[in-house]
Amino acid sequence: MPIIKSAKKRVKTTRKATVRNAKTKRSLKSAIKSFGKALGAKDKKTAVKALDKAKSELDKAAKKGVVHKNKAARKKSQLARSAKKSAGVTKASPAKKTVAKKPAVKKAAPAKKPVAKKAPAKKPAAKKPAAKKK
Repeated sequence: MPIIKSAKKRVKTTRKATVRNAKTKRSLKSAIKSFGKALGAKDKKTAVKALDKAKSELDKAAKKGVVHKNKAARKKSQLARSAKKSAGVTKASPAKKTVAKKPAVKKAAPAKKPVAKKAPAKKPAAKKPAAKKK
């Protein structure tokens, strides 16, 4: 047990943070597991909701510092990839329409006349007082 007052305070704050971090980790793990179950069930609507929930939990965990931000980004990418691979579960998955693009025609820009720049008006230099003679 710590003796110094500041060390005692650190023990208290560490306990609080540990509880908070454990709660965040628990909710993150459960969100990822529920996403896996939704993929296994091949239910598209619940899989999309579970994917959104898992991404949200990853973002929260990264914001709180429980998970490193690069790990969170990597995990989100893996979840999206698995969703796309297994059931085509993404937000853009509804029927994609292909539309032929019109060729872009570039118009020549009209030649602009060079604008004559006026020199800024200069203030007359302030005269220094004459040096005193001895």
